[in-house]
Amino acid sequence: MAVACGGAPVEGQSTPPSWVPLFNGHDLEGWVPKIRGQPLGHDPLQTFRVVDGRLTVSYDGYSTFDDRFGHLFHEVSRADYDLRLEYRFVGDQMPDGPGWARRNSGVMVHAQRPETMGVDQDFPISVEVQLLGADGDERRPTANLCTPGTHVRIAGARTEQHCIESSSASYSGDEWVSIELHVRGGDLIRHVVEGDTVLVYSDPVVGGGVVSGFVASAKVDGTPLRSGWIALQSESHPIQFRNVVIREVASR
Repeated sequence: MAVACGGAPVEGQSTPPSWVPLFNGHDLEGWVPKIRGQPLGHDPLQTFRVVDGRLTVSYDGYSTFDDRFGHLFHEVSRADYDLRLEYRFVGDQMPDGPGWARRNSGVMVHAQRPETMGVDQDFPISVEVQLLGADGDERRPTANLCTPGTHVRIAGARTEQHCIESSSASYSGDEWVSIELHVRGGDLIRHVVEGDTVLVYSDPVVGGGVVSGFVASAKVDGTPLRSGWIALQSESHPIQFRNVVIREVASR
């Protein structure tokens, strides 16, 4: 039962769900890494770590990046939720990182079960909320959509375009940027940046390319994606996350 502004319960309304931390600020409890070329759970160079209470992607243990893309999966599969976090890019990209990966990371939504990824798979089959940072006055919006091994509908039309730009502003330097995702199974996924809705789409399905090293049985094209795992990326540029919280939403 909800409570009205004056403190009286409102009949017929349930208590709004509360925000719950996914990252505790101390360690990576509840998260599991998958680094390309390593089995699930192995991160020998400590790509993902906690530094000063921030979930940090670091490459100080690497001599070369060598396309060792990584993903840090939360341990629970989800379908209907709101996810909120802040991120910032720090330091310099690994010298041999791909040009497109400069100030580039992401949050994977409806990702495949991490146990089904191939040892040498680069990206999980998923919907990616692409996080970008700009240099100076460069126009480079964030919270874009990328689709490793998937397709979605935008404005009711199926698109096979891999990356679609959002309407967000560009954010440069090491400032913190606030992202909120509204995920309602396959019915709706909304990207919100600093309080503004910048992209909306629906009906993700397995399909297309831009993912390699996958196990064939894990990629059945045409399969609807209505739930899956949340993962944070490592793509060769250091990045930090904080205030990673989730609010479960009652299924329809």
